[in-house]
Amino acid sequence: MNAAFGVDAAVKSETTDTPETLDTPEIIGTTETAETAGCAATAESTEFTENTGSARIGGSAGADGTSGTTGGAESPESAESEARHRRAADAGDTASMSVLGALLLRRGDLDGAEPYLRGATADGDRAAANNLGVLLHQRGYPDEAAGWWRVAAVAGSAAAAHALGRHYRERGDEPGAEYWLRQSAEQGHALGAYALADLLEHRSDVGAERWLRAAAEQGHREAAYRLARMLDRAAADDPHDAFGRPGSGPGGRGAERPDVIDRVMARRDDGPVAGPETGRVGEAEQWYRQAAARGHRRAALHLGAILEQRGEPKEAGRWYLISAKAGEARAACALGFLLRDAGDEESAAVWWLRAAQDGDGNAANALGALHAARGEQQTAERWYRAAMDAGDVNGAYNLGLLCAAQDRTPQAEQWYRRAAYAGHREAANALAVLLLQAGDATGAEPWFSKAAEAGSVDAAFNLGILYAGRDEDRAALVWYERAAAAGHTEAALQVGMALLHRGEEQEAERHLRCAAGGGSAEAAFRLAGVLDSRRPPPGPPALGEPMPEKTECEEWYERAAEQGHRRAQVRVGMLAAARGDVDSAARWYREAAEAGSRNGAFNLGLLLAREGSEREAALWWSRAANDGHGRAALRLALLAARRGELTEGQRWCARAVELGPAEVAERAARLREALHQELTA
Repeated sequence: MNAAFGVDAAVKSETTDTPETLDTPEIIGTTETAETAGCAATAESTEFTENTGSARIGGSAGADGTSGTTGGAESPESAESEARHRRAADAGDTASMSVLGALLLRRGDLDGAEPYLRGATADGDRAAANNLGVLLHQRGYPDEAAGWWRVAAVAGSAAAAHALGRHYRERGDEPGAEYWLRQSAEQGHALGAYALADLLEHRSDVGAERWLRAAAEQGHREAAYRLARMLDRAAADDPHDAFGRPGSGPGGRGAERPDVIDRVMARRDDGPVAGPETGRVGEAEQWYRQAAARGHRRAALHLGAILEQRGEPKEAGRWYLISAKAGEARAACALGFLLRDAGDEESAAVWWLRAAQDGDGNAANALGALHAARGEQQTAERWYRAAMDAGDVNGAYNLGLLCAAQDRTPQAEQWYRRAAYAGHREAANALAVLLLQAGDATGAEPWFSKAAEAGSVDAAFNLGILYAGRDEDRAALVWYERAAAAGHTEAALQVGMALLHRGEEQEAERHLRCAAGGGSAEAAFRLAGVLDSRRPPPGPPALGEPMPEKTECEEWYERAAEQGHRRAQVRVGMLAAARGDVDSAARWYREAAEAGSRNGAFNLGLLLAREGSEREAALWWSRAANDGHGRAALRLALLAARRGELTEGQRWCARAVELGPAEVAERAARLREALHQELTA
């Protein structure tokens, strides 16, 4: 029993796809035109970084907190503006105190900013109250910061409500967090909407989509990405929406693709779809595109995967490249596969190397397979080990394949076991095959079962073989049927044969057609036999009539014959001879005979004898008779008798009697007796 194993470098374990850090308190009020006391100035944002406790200070920023201008050298105009605000602030102007405090805070001058912010806050400036909260948060006084954010939020500051909601969530007060984040979001604040969506999604609240959409529509790139992921997952769960049309349920994807590509493509197994997608998938693509255009590397990765499956490799490659250059290892790996498929193996290796060095196990596996194909076994082994160290169980499986190819069976078994215990179904199947080849059928069976239950088609087929070998035909058929349902060609053949033996010809034909369509020569031959038995082949045409067309049965025989099936070649020759096509008949008989078919050799001899080539016919009959063909031996005996070679005739008669069948043996015995009498007369 053999199982076909290929290098399966696809990542089996999910790579985490966590959201980026939530947006943090904003500094507002740094524009020229500030509102009067008690009102917020035109909002500009900077982010407070949770992990480091430092502010990312910039000029105007996008809704997702990506800064516009950086805190570089000031222009003469900004210096003059600052001086003007400082003079006004020192004279007691509330708006200028608020603006100057925000400007100094943005610059990182907390000591300089604090008195101005406190002064403006005392006069009721809500922007200053928000910014004072940011300052205190940066100094490490979160509770005092929250107090000022509350003041500003109650006064109507959406930014302060967002900051206060984040403060409550960090402390585990989700009701309080939701209240303030909702206040912020309902005022149209993108960061508040995103933070509220994050909170609701954490609770699996369907309201999350509404607020992600609200934030995304204002340009928040992480909201756009997460909205796309949400729509993507919803489409994957709904087969009627997988392509914006019914009928395309989950399916498989070829090996060696990064896991994110597998997940994106799992919904797209019925071929490329021209043009943009529709439905939720189409909308997801639009949001991926928006987030990717704003520099979101994972959105670029997913967008590339969608475009690749749609048959737009050039555009897919562009987004993979953008994502890879931004540091996304999975995109570098995917780009490598795209280049490999385009025939540029060297460039593919460059990107796989980059991804593997960043810890991508799938890329390390791809490099291992590349070097293994080149015969560089040590380098391949090193990369497979790197894949395993990166947490990719395929590394252990591929090490097993490598060792098995080098006849290092104990090491192969070790790696297969390691991968199998980690849940790798093909490793479990390979381990079972190894054990079976070593004569340990008892040890092999549970591993075949584990692999088959986990979805290994080869393992299901192998279980069928195992049970059939023990004459447990019912159990064998169960596993053959499971493998056949998953598209296993040889399993479909076995199911078809079992059904034929039970007399269920119609159902058998269905399975034989599947197997024959999958390339099984034996299935094509058996299917042709089923069709052949239903109606006799046409005879030769009458004089002046055209040659009859080939029947479906003959077409299946020919398909099997073209794949080297000797019995099919003989049968095609017989059908060709029956309709008078002697040249085709001779060609197929000769092909079968040269491949070792004794029936082909015998029939070719008959054809040659009828055409007057008796000497060549004798050569083919000799080959057939020496291979055990009784009728060929009888023909040789008759030929020898006609030539007067009585002793030679007796020898072939004896051979024909020995080989049979009964009718041939009886005729050969009578001929031998006649020759004996002739010799003794």
